[in-house]
Amino acid sequence: MLDREEYLAAWSRWHGGADTSAPLVRGWLTIAHTLARPLAALPPAAATAAGAVVAAAAVGPAAAGGAWLVVAGLLVGVSGLLDSLDGALAIGTGRASRRGYVLDSVVDRLTEAAYAAALWAAGAPGWLAVTFGALCWLPDYLRARAGQAGVRRTGPISVWERPTRVVMTGLTLGGAGVVSGLDVADLDPVRVVVTAGAAVGALLGALGTAQLGRWLHGELGGPDDAAVPPPD
Repeated sequence: MLDREEYLAAWSRWHGGADTSAPLVRGWLTIAHTLARPLAALPPAAATAAGAVVAAAAVGPAAAGGAWLVVAGLLVGVSGLLDSLDGALAIGTGRASRRGYVLDSVVDRLTEAAYAAALWAAGAPGWLAVTFGALCWLPDYLRARAGQAGVRRTGPISVWERPTRVVMTGLTLGGAGVVSGLDVADLDPVRVVVTAGAAVGALLGALGTAQLGRWLHGELGGPDDAAVPPPD
């Protein structure tokens, strides 16, 4: 198993030279590395599958409401840790592959759809939950398409990276569970919290997409650049 600094360097190489010095990213990856060390024999795909199952399982408690919302928030957090664990296992033990990289990316998008569904089930307006989910997908879709266009770097760390999405969803659901017992006249505190959390997430998603778009504008150049791929 690679030590932490070796793992961070290898993770950066697998992610197009992504910066790992940002406190949130470095902290998140450090937690994943710490969890992976005693589980080095576990197949990375097992952690990937477990993360997807746990994320989907959060929708039920979110729909149940009340104190169950705290359980939903915890499940979201666990799913995020499992998602990072599979990468730590793959990269840290030398088992990383292009197939696993693609599988992990697909599962990430599915878990984020589950996060949006959990917010909707907890009381967020449907249109807002869909917007939240779409803005979880969009930055990574842009990076993928930019990679097909020849951009080899992943770009700047935005305000809306994977750890932020997990933390935002988990705290929103957990916070809604905490206030579920409050008696506020003419106000549903759970709906207020999940709507506000989804709205803040959507705003961060828009800002993160704008950050990435601005960087990509410079990377991709103008319309006269060579090697522009044909339209779909």
